[in-house]
This record gives sequence, C-alpha cells and structure tokens, in this order.
Amino acid sequence: MFVVKYVRTLFMFLILMALTACQDESRSPIEIDMYNPDGDSLGKATLAEDPNGVKITLNLSGLKPGLHGIHVHEFPKCDGPDFKSAGNHLNPDSKLHGLMHPEGPHLGDMPNIEADPDGKLSDVEVTVQEATLKDGKKSLLKGEGTSLIITEEQDDGITQPAGNSGKRMACGKITLGESNESETPSNPADDGPQKEE
Repeated sequence: MFVVKYVRTLFMFLILMALTACQDESRSPIEIDMYNPDGDSLGKATLAEDPNGVKITLNLSGLKPGLHGIHVHEFPKCDGPDFKSAGNHLNPDSKLHGLMHPEGPHLGDMPNIEADPDGKLSDVEVTVQEATLKDGKKSLLKGEGTSLIITEEQDDGITQPAGNSGKRMACGKITLGESNESETPSNPADDGPQKEE
C-alpha cells in the first residue's frame, strides 16, 4: 500500500514538473510593441531565453540616429510622455548603475544600441545578462512584468542614477498579461544606494 502511494505521489510530482517546464518554455520568445512618447508604434522587440540571459532583438524605426541607452525597468507601464510610470531600472540586487561601475550593474543595464542614419534598428541584438523569462528573482516576468525603455542619449556606463542617458524616448511592456495599474514606482532610497532620475 505504501509503495502504491509513493509511486502515485512520484508520478504526480513528475507531471507537475513537466507542466511547469512547459509553462516556462511557452514564455520564450515574447514579442512586444515599442511606442514613442506620443503613443505611436516604433516597431517590435523580441525577447528570448539565451544561455547568458535574455536576448532582445530590436526592429524599430523613428529613433534619432546614433547611440541610445537601453534598460529594463521595474513595471510594465508605458504612460507617456515621460514613461516615468515604468519605475526605476530593474535592480533586484540593489547594485549601483552601470556596466563599468565596480559596484554595478543593475540587472536591467545593457550595452548601448545604435540607430542607423535613418533612425532604424534592424535585427539589433542585446542581452540582459543573468536575466530570465522563467520564474525567479531575476525574471523579467516577475509579478506583473517589467518594461523595456530606450533613452534619448547613450548611457555612459557609470554615472548615477541612469548613465546620464537623457529622456525616455521609447517604451514597451514585457508581460504575459494585463499590467497592474495600481502599482507605483518604488522609492529608490528604500532599495539601497541606487538613485533614479
């Protein structure tokens, strides 16, 4: 009798594990729409699991030519014109900002991207190092999700709180469902040394 219960429990556990794995796999890839401050569509970003984190492939137009900062932010909210509703950079480990900072980076920090002379990004790839689309502390889909923000200027990789990268010029929600409109940006002073503009 005990063996039958044990086998039955083990079987149910294996089914649960398989269903969980399938659920996580269904999260990759995710395609999101990116918008400018006026609410006009700029194109798409595709997020996919990668051995090093989450790879983002950008196909956008309507940007200023040249280098731009790109970051993952706390909340899946893109209320224009300033996109402040997205909160601060995603920073679950309370580090300082910047890929070049000895006490950084934020999880949401990434290398700059470069729009061509026509203001386009065509199959431009960047990776959110150590992030995941699966469950966990470093998930881009934790809670209600996060957002992807492109800034007006390039990120200098070290200046607090956001690399001196200027205004937020494009935003897309990283989520599997509807965002929670009641959520408000955190107070960075409560989350460690990082401060956001």
